[in-house]
Amino acid sequence: MSTFNKILAATAAMVAGGAMLATASPASAAVRNGVCEAGEFCYYFNSDNKGSVSDFAGSVADYGTKQPSCFDFKGAGAGKGKCIKNSAASVWNRSAKTVRVYYNSNYGGSVYQDFKPGAKGNLKAGLKNQNASHQFGPSSAPRANMSYALYKTGGGGISCGFDGYTHTSGRHEGIDIARSVGSDVHALVSGQLIYLARGHNGGSGLSTISIYNASLNKTIIYLHSAPLSSLRVGQQISRGQRIADEAWHGVSSSGAAHTHVEMRPGRQTLAAKSVGDPTLSNPNPNAFWVSQGYNVR
Repeated sequence: MSTFNKILAATAAMVAGGAMLATASPASAAVRNGVCEAGEFCYYFNSDNKGSVSDFAGSVADYGTKQPSCFDFKGAGAGKGKCIKNSAASVWNRSAKTVRVYYNSNYGGSVYQDFKPGAKGNLKAGLKNQNASHQFGPSSAPRANMSYALYKTGGGGISCGFDGYTHTSGRHEGIDIARSVGSDVHALVSGQLIYLARGHNGGSGLSTISIYNASLNKTIIYLHSAPLSSLRVGQQISRGQRIADEAWHGVSSSGAAHTHVEMRPGRQTLAAKSVGDPTLSNPNPNAFWVSQGYNVR
């Protein structure tokens, strides 16, 4: 064989060998292939790590709910092809970090479960078939939904967001959260109670609880609730302290009962006007609520 032909043969062998090496190399953990590999966090469709597998190499805030765009179960077995949101029963954490499974999307909700590196297990009650996001290496407790923190129980939700009026004139200056008449209402931020008006049920009986936090230089104002009889202007209010019962003070119908929560910059005693006022007096509060550890929902 000539020297030239030997060079060509050697080059071809190197190329072939490289292709063989590339083919034989382990699958990357970043590739979702339905196999639970080292470095991954894996969901199983059934309890006790059975059924189809959905494998991840990083955090996911929202799995999606419909094909073809949702994250789904890819491995062989029961559940293959189903979207994993609210459909997982057990996990295996083969990564080097603690992974937290959350009840809500965007790493939120009061129900969550941590799995240390190497841990296998079933999702606990409240998360089994109720999984909505997961996070590698969570640094702190998850943010709670505003509605859950306000009532300290489920069943509530935002009925009208900031600047969210669609049924009347004006710019809505706060966030309306509703559950039911009589639900306990808790302070979302600590501070000094600087103004209190008790009001009464009906369209002209607006109640107001104004709590000023000096370190934040913000006032949180709660409207429409029935303040507890023990509240007094000047007292210090703790975060999470019960301050009122949900009512319809200043709302024309008990069926529209809710708690209007308003963040105002500086020290303010009264809420900004919303109905019939075309100008916003408050900034969008969503970033503030996130900074306080809440999901705006």
